[in-house]
Amino acid sequence: MMTTTSGGQAGHPIADREIVISRAIGAPRELVFEAFTQVRHLSRWWGPEGFTTTTRSFEFQAGGIWDFVMHGPDGTDYQEWITWREIVPPERIAMLHGEFRDDPNAFESVLTFEPAGEQTRITMRTVFPTKELRAEAVEKYHAIEGGEQTLRNLAAYVAELTPKGAED
Repeated sequence: MMTTTSGGQAGHPIADREIVISRAIGAPRELVFEAFTQVRHLSRWWGPEGFTTTTRSFEFQAGGIWDFVMHGPDGTDYQEWITWREIVPPERIAMLHGEFRDDPNAFESVLTFEPAGEQTRITMRTVFPTKELRAEAVEKYHAIEGGEQTLRNLAAYVAELTPKGAED
């Protein structure tokens, strides 16, 4: 099940700069969290449908970076740079995501992993520096659909790792 909001709560000071995407995944949160901790996992599911990922550098620790290229289905390459800001296994990951180190247009994302019975609810809360950058991400780069597809890819990948009967 997916819940997506295009903005935050009404009257919230960052509502016009925020995207929140959430999905229940049929696996324990330790496994879902682990899918974020190792590049061998990330390279199998990260990104919207039809995209592939090539990692140049990966260090999963607070202050570490993930320098990678996303290859679009049309052949376009997207340079990406994530700095891991906070990692609280298996509950939370905070990151700064831009096109390069010190990108002034980079956005903050916080992912939370909450147990929900035999499932895990992952919520991805992204805040852009300005409402204009959020609008550009939504309109030009289809950030909401891309985020939903990315979490769907994660759910499918984790299902491959999960014993039968534990899938959603």
